[in-house]
Amino acid sequence: MLPLLALLFTVSACRDELDPATFENSELSITTSSIDEFLPSLYNTKYAFNWTAANNMGTNSAISYTLEYDKKGDNFANPQKIEAGKNIYSHEIAIGELNSILVDTYGAVPGTPITMEARITATFADASVATQTAVTEFTVTPFKPFATHLYIIGSAASGDFDPTKGIAMTQSETNPAEYTYSGSLIGGAFVLADSNSDTWTQNFYTRSADSDSEMVYIEGAVGDLYWQVSAGMYKITANVTDLTIKIEPMAAPDFSDIYIVGDASVSGWDVNAPKGHFTQNSDNPFLFTMETDLTAGSFKLLVGSTGDWCGKWYRPKTDGEGIADGEMNLQTGCDPDNKWAVTSATAGRYLITIDASKNTIKFEKVQVYMIGDATPNGWNMGSLTPMTYADGKYTWTGALTAGSFKFTKFNTDWCQGTELVAVTADQDISNTAFAERVKCAGGDATDLKWKVTGAQAGTYTFVLDLSSGKLSITKK
Repeated sequence: MLPLLALLFTVSACRDELDPATFENSELSITTSSIDEFLPSLYNTKYAFNWTAANNMGTNSAISYTLEYDKKGDNFANPQKIEAGKNIYSHEIAIGELNSILVDTYGAVPGTPITMEARITATFADASVATQTAVTEFTVTPFKPFATHLYIIGSAASGDFDPTKGIAMTQSETNPAEYTYSGSLIGGAFVLADSNSDTWTQNFYTRSADSDSEMVYIEGAVGDLYWQVSAGMYKITANVTDLTIKIEPMAAPDFSDIYIVGDASVSGWDVNAPKGHFTQNSDNPFLFTMETDLTAGSFKLLVGSTGDWCGKWYRPKTDGEGIADGEMNLQTGCDPDNKWAVTSATAGRYLITIDASKNTIKFEKVQVYMIGDATPNGWNMGSLTPMTYADGKYTWTGALTAGSFKFTKFNTDWCQGTELVAVTADQDISNTAFAERVKCAGGDATDLKWKVTGAQAGTYTFVLDLSSGKLSITKK
């Protein structure tokens, strides 16, 4: 059900300061709007409570007003209470919000009238004037409140029609009747459901027999009309009051920023200015990568705008999921707040790749190797011994002979990944500046190495910190 939208409550003064004679002669009374049937299309329409001025018995006393409403017969034991204040004679609330209060708080049955009571209470700054009250009844018929999510269920969502594997659509904050999903679908059929329970008794929105852009609402049954899509990225927008749906192919995701957040990450739990930011691939905008250190703890991925704990997130399918490749949930909201878990055994530096077209994540542990005839590894690509990783740093201690060397992050075949090279040709070992060279970009002109002379040969300790971009080389 919809959460209470407190910001929709508005209190307004609907008349100017009244003259003293009005307060002396008036009799407090209260009326409500004439709307008696609530409909989803009236969601943002305001329902008004209006009252007259109270009688201050000629004291010229300031008057404050309190509005309450409760189910008839409860004697205002469990009221909704609004402190309207002074010189205020009206209170408005959106029908969608009042509808949810009736159903969630007072047990109103959608489609069945419920009789409520509204009471206005006037209190006076002059204690000699007794409190005044007025009560009125109002009867309204609520509608079924909108669900927090709709779910895409079918072979296009999960490869089968298992309702528990439905993809959650996000309810619009400005129009609660509208739900959207932006992401990948596999080829197949789908319908929309108002829950992802493991039964087929939930309610469904299915394709209209007349148009692919129209929906039909069916209670407790799935029907036999589905939408069909081929595999790809889509933006789906469904409106449950208009019973319309738009299915639009996407050439790029509807976001360009992804951040890592959590105590396992460089960002910590800073959701306002997280340090860990993914890079979007310029050739394939659905791919995002980040190389980062992960320590023992947990993390999740913030998508799009920062600063909102209940914004859009990538989360694992289950809470506490380990560092393993697989599918993720792309969802808006605070719950379920699943996170990845990093243990001391899985901590390390990783290249993380996100494919937003499939909502998948890939973790590749980053190894660094020294390569060259000055090192014990020689130029034997494919059989290199890695440096030791601990506490965010790569270290190696051993003997260097006369010759040259550089670093590589891959151990497969030449030009398959990223190298760490010197910044000048035959760079002296005392110069620890380095640069990245990706897949041999630049050819021989960028294939720069350190040079070890015969006089410099000996035992050295190397400490490489990729996060800070610093290298230290110390001779024993």
